Amino acid sequence: MGGYQFRWDVIPQNIDFLMSGLQQTLIISAITLCLAMLGGLLIATLDMSRFSILRFTGLASGEIIRNTPILVQLLWIYYVLPVVMNINLDAWWALIVGLSIYSSAFIAEAYRAGIQAVPKGHREAAQVLGLSPLQTFVRIILPQAIRLTLPPLAANFVQLIKYSSLGAVISVSEITRRGMELSSSIFRPLEVFTFIAVVYFLICWPLAMGIRIWERRLSNR
Repeated sequence: MGGYQFRWDVIPQNIDFLMSGLQQTLIISAITLCLAMLGGLLIATLDMSRFSILRFTGLASGEIIRNTPILVQLLWIYYVLPVVMNINLDAWWALIVGLSIYSSAFIAEAYRAGIQAVPKGHREAAQVLGLSPLQTFVRIILPQAIRLTLPPLAANFVQLIKYSSLGAVISVSEITRRGMELSSSIFRPLEVFTFIAVVYFLICWPLAMGIRIWERRLSNR
Protein backbone atom coordinates (compact mmCIF):
# COMPACT_ATOMS: atom_id res chain seq x y z
CA MET A 1 0.00 0.00 0.00
CA GLY A 2 2.94 2.34 0.63
CA GLY A 3 3.78 2.52 -3.07
CA TYR A 4 0.22 2.43 -4.37
CA GLN A 5 -0.82 5.45 -6.41
CA PHE A 6 -4.49 6.24 -5.92
CA ARG A 7 -6.44 7.29 -9.00
CA TRP A 8 -9.80 8.50 -7.74
CA ASP A 9 -10.32 10.36 -11.00
CA VAL A 10 -11.38 7.05 -12.58
CA ILE A 11 -14.66 7.30 -10.69
CA PRO A 12 -15.97 10.57 -12.19
CA GLN A 13 -14.65 9.45 -15.57
CA ASN A 14 -16.85 6.34 -15.43
CA ILE A 15 -19.68 7.60 -13.23
CA ASP A 16 -22.37 7.20 -15.90
CA PHE A 17 -21.41 3.55 -16.39
CA LEU A 18 -21.58 2.84 -12.66
CA MET A 19 -24.80 4.81 -12.10
CA SER A 20 -26.56 2.87 -14.85
CA GLY A 21 -25.75 -0.22 -12.78
CA LEU A 22 -27.15 1.46 -9.66
CA GLN A 23 -30.35 2.18 -11.54
CA GLN A 24 -30.66 -1.52 -12.35
CA THR A 25 -30.01 -2.37 -8.69
CA LEU A 26 -32.86 -0.16 -7.47
CA ILE A 27 -35.27 -1.34 -10.17
CA ILE A 28 -34.55 -5.00 -9.40
CA SER A 29 -34.96 -4.38 -5.66
CA ALA A 30 -38.30 -2.57 -6.11
CA ILE A 31 -39.78 -5.20 -8.43
CA THR A 32 -38.56 -7.99 -6.18
CA LEU A 33 -40.12 -6.40 -3.08
CA CYS A 34 -43.52 -6.16 -4.78
CA LEU A 35 -43.39 -9.80 -5.89
CA ALA A 36 -42.08 -10.96 -2.52
CA MET A 37 -44.94 -9.19 -0.73
CA LEU A 38 -47.43 -11.21 -2.78
CA GLY A 39 -45.47 -14.43 -2.36
CA GLY A 40 -45.10 -13.85 1.36
CA LEU A 41 -48.84 -13.34 1.74
CA LEU A 42 -49.45 -16.61 -0.12
CA ILE A 43 -47.03 -18.56 2.09
CA ALA A 44 -48.43 -16.98 5.26
CA THR A 45 -51.96 -17.90 4.19
CA LEU A 46 -50.90 -21.48 3.56
CA ASP A 47 -49.10 -21.61 6.93
CA MET A 48 -52.32 -20.70 8.76
CA SER A 49 -54.69 -22.78 6.65
CA ARG A 50 -57.16 -25.10 8.34
CA PHE A 51 -56.26 -27.83 5.83
CA SER A 52 -53.25 -29.87 6.85
CA ILE A 53 -51.96 -30.42 3.29
CA LEU A 54 -51.93 -26.70 2.57
CA ARG A 55 -50.41 -25.93 5.96
CA PHE A 56 -47.69 -28.51 5.40
CA THR A 57 -46.98 -27.10 1.94
CA GLY A 58 -46.58 -23.58 3.30
CA LEU A 59 -44.43 -24.60 6.26
CA ALA A 60 -42.22 -26.94 4.22
CA SER A 61 -41.61 -24.46 1.41
CA GLY A 62 -40.79 -21.70 3.88
CA GLU A 63 -38.34 -23.87 5.81
CA ILE A 64 -36.60 -25.07 2.65
CA ILE A 65 -36.22 -21.55 1.28
CA ARG A 66 -35.03 -20.01 4.55
CA ASN A 67 -32.51 -22.77 5.27
CA THR A 68 -30.70 -22.93 1.94
CA PRO A 69 -28.23 -20.26 0.73
CA ILE A 70 -29.68 -17.64 -1.55
CA LEU A 71 -26.72 -17.91 -3.91
CA VAL A 72 -27.37 -21.64 -4.36
CA GLN A 73 -31.02 -20.88 -5.10
CA LEU A 74 -30.05 -18.30 -7.71
CA LEU A 75 -27.62 -20.68 -9.39
CA TRP A 76 -30.26 -23.45 -9.30
CA ILE A 77 -32.86 -21.22 -10.97
CA TYR A 78 -30.43 -19.97 -13.61
CA TYR A 79 -28.56 -23.19 -14.44
CA VAL A 80 -30.65 -26.14 -13.23
CA LEU A 81 -34.22 -25.03 -13.97
CA PRO A 82 -33.66 -25.07 -17.77
CA VAL A 83 -32.37 -28.66 -17.51
CA VAL A 84 -34.98 -30.02 -15.10
CA MET A 85 -38.12 -28.21 -16.30
CA ASN A 86 -37.02 -26.74 -19.64
CA ILE A 87 -37.72 -23.23 -18.32
CA ASN A 88 -35.16 -20.77 -19.61
CA LEU A 89 -34.90 -17.45 -17.83
CA ASP A 90 -32.42 -14.77 -18.75
CA ALA A 91 -30.12 -13.60 -15.96
CA TRP A 92 -32.21 -10.51 -15.13
CA TRP A 93 -35.41 -12.45 -14.57
CA ALA A 94 -33.61 -15.33 -12.86
CA LEU A 95 -32.30 -12.83 -10.30
CA ILE A 96 -35.75 -11.33 -9.73
CA VAL A 97 -37.40 -14.73 -9.38
CA GLY A 98 -34.70 -16.00 -7.03
CA LEU A 99 -34.71 -12.94 -4.80
CA SER A 100 -38.52 -12.86 -4.76
CA ILE A 101 -38.79 -16.48 -3.66
CA TYR A 102 -36.11 -16.07 -1.00
CA SER A 103 -37.57 -12.85 0.41
CA SER A 104 -41.14 -14.12 0.34
CA ALA A 105 -40.25 -16.81 2.89
CA PHE A 106 -39.07 -14.17 5.37
CA ILE A 107 -41.88 -11.73 4.61
CA ALA A 108 -44.33 -14.57 5.24
CA GLU A 109 -43.10 -14.74 8.83
CA ALA A 110 -43.67 -11.00 9.22
CA TYR A 111 -47.17 -11.33 7.78
CA ARG A 112 -47.99 -14.26 10.04
CA ALA A 113 -46.82 -12.36 13.11
CA GLY A 114 -48.87 -9.34 12.06
CA ILE A 115 -52.00 -11.40 11.41
CA GLN A 116 -51.70 -13.21 14.73
CA ALA A 117 -51.20 -9.88 16.51
CA VAL A 118 -54.65 -8.64 15.45
CA PRO A 119 -56.88 -8.90 18.56
CA LYS A 120 -59.26 -11.83 18.54
CA GLY A 121 -62.09 -9.49 19.49
CA HIS A 122 -61.86 -7.81 16.09
CA ARG A 123 -62.55 -11.12 14.38
CA GLU A 124 -65.47 -11.78 16.69
CA ALA A 125 -66.89 -8.32 16.03
CA ALA A 126 -66.69 -8.97 12.28
CA GLN A 127 -68.63 -12.22 12.75
CA VAL A 128 -71.28 -10.36 14.72
CA LEU A 129 -71.60 -7.89 11.84
CA GLY A 130 -72.23 -10.79 9.49
CA LEU A 131 -68.99 -10.60 7.54
CA SER A 132 -67.81 -13.75 5.84
CA PRO A 133 -64.34 -15.17 6.69
CA LEU A 134 -62.96 -13.74 3.44
CA GLN A 135 -64.49 -10.30 4.09
CA THR A 136 -63.18 -10.39 7.65
CA PHE A 137 -59.67 -11.17 6.42
CA VAL A 138 -59.65 -8.56 3.62
CA ARG A 139 -61.41 -5.72 5.45
CA ILE A 140 -60.48 -6.21 9.10
CA ILE A 141 -57.42 -8.40 9.58
CA LEU A 142 -55.24 -7.66 6.54
CA PRO A 143 -55.19 -3.83 6.84
CA GLN A 144 -54.11 -4.06 10.49
CA ALA A 145 -51.57 -6.78 9.74
CA ILE A 146 -50.00 -4.77 6.91
CA ARG A 147 -49.62 -1.75 9.20
CA LEU A 148 -47.80 -3.92 11.73
CA THR A 149 -45.56 -5.44 9.08
CA LEU A 150 -44.56 -2.23 7.27
CA PRO A 151 -41.28 -1.80 9.20
CA PRO A 152 -40.19 -5.42 8.46
CA LEU A 153 -41.13 -4.90 4.82
CA ALA A 154 -39.00 -1.77 4.67
CA ALA A 155 -36.14 -3.63 6.32
CA ASN A 156 -36.51 -6.36 3.73
CA PHE A 157 -36.14 -3.75 1.00
CA VAL A 158 -32.76 -2.79 2.47
CA GLN A 159 -31.75 -6.46 2.42
CA LEU A 160 -32.87 -6.79 -1.19
CA ILE A 161 -30.68 -3.87 -2.25
CA LYS A 162 -27.68 -5.70 -0.80
CA TYR A 163 -28.72 -9.14 -2.05
CA SER A 164 -29.09 -7.78 -5.59
CA SER A 165 -25.29 -7.69 -5.76
CA LEU A 166 -25.42 -11.48 -6.12
CA GLY A 167 -26.67 -10.86 -9.63
CA ALA A 168 -23.05 -10.19 -10.54
CA VAL A 169 -22.45 -13.95 -10.36
CA ILE A 170 -24.89 -14.59 -13.21
CA SER A 171 -23.86 -11.46 -15.17
CA VAL A 172 -26.76 -9.16 -14.32
CA SER A 173 -25.62 -5.60 -15.05
CA GLU A 174 -26.27 -4.14 -11.61
CA ILE A 175 -23.73 -1.88 -9.93
CA THR A 176 -21.49 -4.64 -8.56
CA ARG A 177 -21.26 -6.31 -11.96
CA ARG A 178 -20.51 -2.96 -13.56
CA GLY A 179 -17.77 -2.49 -10.98
CA MET A 180 -16.28 -5.88 -11.85
CA GLU A 181 -16.31 -5.03 -15.56
CA LEU A 182 -14.80 -1.61 -14.99
CA SER A 183 -12.15 -2.95 -12.64
CA SER A 184 -11.06 -5.58 -15.16
CA SER A 185 -10.62 -2.93 -17.85
CA ILE A 186 -8.85 -0.16 -15.90
CA PHE A 187 -7.22 -2.35 -13.19
CA ARG A 188 -8.33 -0.12 -10.32
CA PRO A 189 -10.31 -2.45 -8.01
CA LEU A 190 -9.52 -0.51 -4.84
CA GLU A 191 -11.04 2.74 -6.09
CA VAL A 192 -13.95 1.10 -7.91
CA PHE A 193 -15.14 -1.23 -5.16
CA THR A 194 -14.55 1.33 -2.43
CA PHE A 195 -16.84 3.68 -4.33
CA ILE A 196 -19.45 0.93 -4.75
CA ALA A 197 -19.30 0.12 -1.03
CA VAL A 198 -19.83 3.80 -0.20
CA VAL A 199 -22.82 3.95 -2.56
CA TYR A 200 -24.42 0.94 -0.87
CA PHE A 201 -23.78 2.46 2.54
CA LEU A 202 -25.26 5.85 1.59
CA ILE A 203 -28.42 4.10 0.39
CA CYS A 204 -28.86 1.43 3.06
CA TRP A 205 -27.77 3.24 6.21
CA PRO A 206 -30.32 6.11 6.06
CA LEU A 207 -33.05 3.59 5.26
CA ALA A 208 -32.02 1.40 8.20
CA MET A 209 -31.98 4.40 10.56
CA GLY A 210 -35.37 5.52 9.31
CA ILE A 211 -36.81 2.06 9.91
CA ARG A 212 -35.54 2.04 13.50
CA ILE A 213 -37.14 5.42 14.20
CA TRP A 214 -40.36 4.21 12.57
CA GLU A 215 -40.43 1.06 14.71
CA ARG A 216 -39.89 3.06 17.91
CA ARG A 217 -42.77 5.38 17.05
CA LEU A 218 -45.08 2.47 16.31
CA SER A 219 -44.13 0.76 19.57
CA ASN A 220 -44.86 3.95 21.54
CA ARG A 221 -48.38 4.26 20.16
